[in-house]
Amino acid sequence: MCIAVLAWQSHPDYPLIVASNRDEFYTRSTRAASWWGQSVSVLAGRDEEAGGTWFGVNRGGRMALVTNVRAPSERNPHAPTRGALVVAALQAGEDADAWLAATAQRTQAYNGFNLLVGDALPLRLGKTVRPPALHYFSNRLDAGPRALAPGIYGLSNGFLDTPWPKLVRSVAAFATRIAQRVDAESLFRLLADRQIARDSALPQTGVPLDWERALSAVQIRANGYGTRASTVVTVRRDGVVNFIERSFAADDPDRYSDRSFEFVVPSVAPAPRSVDTDRR
Repeated sequence: MCIAVLAWQSHPDYPLIVASNRDEFYTRSTRAASWWGQSVSVLAGRDEEAGGTWFGVNRGGRMALVTNVRAPSERNPHAPTRGALVVAALQAGEDADAWLAATAQRTQAYNGFNLLVGDALPLRLGKTVRPPALHYFSNRLDAGPRALAPGIYGLSNGFLDTPWPKLVRSVAAFATRIAQRVDAESLFRLLADRQIARDSALPQTGVPLDWERALSAVQIRANGYGTRASTVVTVRRDGVVNFIERSFAADDPDRYSDRSFEFVVPSVAPAPRSVDTDRR
């Protein structure tokens, strides 16, 4: 996945709203979003070459997504797949912060990545309530995992909120749209933006200039590479989760199909009064 914009605990009705694009080579085999396994506890697309995923949710309202840190000179072709981290986060039984704190200590073998893991809703587990929390970690930053305050965030292939032109533009458009109405089709239009940044505004990430230009679009259409899927996920305060994935055909990227899922998170506890719903 190469871009994601999200609202975290900053909307009065939706504690989590995510709009994201996954960019990949057209030749890489991918399976569209579905429920995984017999326990059907993980909803995600699947990278059929490495076995992981880029973005998913589980029945308890946990969300996890990963993006690569673009640093071609550091790439190790033998490194473990970063998509396995998303699967592990969604299958973990402990709180997201505990899982991430333990995992962060053993991620240097991976190529550079950004990881977001969060529980969007307060869940009742027996007599205890697990509060909502969203955490960010990159194995290419000296800092460890950190909890995110309520607000609107953007993530691409730099670090969280790195002001690349497409990210700045997307965050602003996202904030405006969800302030008016939370509408999936409007967010898909945001994710379909193909505007190329000016050369003077391009980041310098170690790829050739023609690739920097192509990768500066929100929806990428390049030679053999592009946006393979767009995903919009909303989590409502009453526990209703909507997950819509728009998959683009590898042989004809202008052709797409949608898969929609809706489910209710069980055992949702009343939201704590201290949750800050001011918009950023």
